[in-house]
Amino acid sequence: MKTVFKHIAYAFVLAAALVSCKSNVSDLDLKGDCQVEELTLDTFDAIINAKTRDITVRVPEDFSGSSAMTVEKLVLSEGATANIRQGQVINMDAGQAIHVENGDLYLDWNLSVMRDEARIYSFVINNTYSGLINQEAKTITVFVPNSVNVKALTPSITYSEYAKVTPASGVTQDFTDPVVYTVDNNTAHSEYVATVVVIDKPSAVFVGAAAEKDELDPEALAACNWMISNIPNSMYMSFADVKSEQINLSECKVMWWHYHKDGGVDGHDAFVKNAPEALDAATQIRTYYENGGSLLLTRYAGNLASFIGATGTDEWTTPNNCWGGDENSCELCGGPWTFRKYAEHPIWEGLISGDNPDEIYCTDAGYYITNSTSQYHIWQENPDTHWGDYKTHQDWVDRTHGKILGVGGDGAIVAWEYPADGNRGGIICIGSGCYDWYSYTFGGGYVENFHKNISIMTLNAFNYLSK
Repeated sequence: MKTVFKHIAYAFVLAAALVSCKSNVSDLDLKGDCQVEELTLDTFDAIINAKTRDITVRVPEDFSGSSAMTVEKLVLSEGATANIRQGQVINMDAGQAIHVENGDLYLDWNLSVMRDEARIYSFVINNTYSGLINQEAKTITVFVPNSVNVKALTPSITYSEYAKVTPASGVTQDFTDPVVYTVDNNTAHSEYVATVVVIDKPSAVFVGAAAEKDELDPEALAACNWMISNIPNSMYMSFADVKSEQINLSECKVMWWHYHKDGGVDGHDAFVKNAPEALDAATQIRTYYENGGSLLLTRYAGNLASFIGATGTDEWTTPNNCWGGDENSCELCGGPWTFRKYAEHPIWEGLISGDNPDEIYCTDAGYYITNSTSQYHIWQENPDTHWGDYKTHQDWVDRTHGKILGVGGDGAIVAWEYPADGNRGGIICIGSGCYDWYSYTFGGGYVENFHKNISIMTLNAFNYLSK
């Protein structure tokens, strides 16, 4: 906001005339100030920022009377008037503008109500290991490898505006036992119990190109956070960690890669170009797989199976029909999106059913989706689109040695398996565009129902692959 003349153009002309003629006196009154010096709504005194013209009234977190607050006190600059007055009742469910005038000057101020909040938003140890925060239970869980000294860990904490956290952010702590962090903010108070869990030999890992979990894209991050919250003794590791063998995977049952990229990764050459980190670690992943480790490869990660020997020596067996949208311009689901069961399988057990028992229901109306798809086109299923290497479903089975689990409406293969064989582990791939973890509608008016099937089938996959 800035000070403004009521008749600014006239004032400039008049000022120029005065300078040139050195006579007459302007009739504009420019002597006063337009400050809000004090303000109280109900019993709550305002915090006034004269520089930004922001006036904030802080109220308790559970305050319910914002729709009718009384201006108990209003002190303005001498001679000034405003569009609100002392004793007036105003609705503060949304911000209000206070217009203050003094002579021929005026200022606009922003008046808002802020509920006291005492929350920790992020908790990162040694700038590396991000904590999972349960706001309802007020717990923070951080998983670290056994190479980390838990007696001297330094958390970086972000928390509610105006709040104070004790112990403070940046202070090194001994996490041999859980540490209680208190957050105080005016009338609000919270206590979080922070626990560091040392993982010597993880039972499951989520892999990605990012050095740290929180550097993942929103889609992959949502999937990774779900795994850490639901799969015991699980953790994130980068492909660089896999390559350098920094973490002991001797007891790791499942390695999961959920690979999203805006715009899609279409085919063998695109995968080679866009996933160099994964291919750099392909030798170590193949060794893990050939020694009995299983993989869950979802979205564009399904390409990796062809590079670690799951389809034999032919690495050109990658999905041949791939595309995807951008997270910032998603498609709105008008109703549930589905794909079709091709074969009964344990990963379909316990899913929420819709009208068609043969369909896998994945989204609900109001869900925004990138429709990121990595599938195999079968041209006999599409009489008008005879292209690709696979004329029939059996042709695909014969070449890839895989098992078809799910297909799209046009018969394209969208979920498949390379069953465990000999010493090798099993691989499940899900490339349907319906299999989606992240929508920016979460937390808004979106009501989740069928989308719960994404986590159900994923948990089923972990249980199946871990046997």
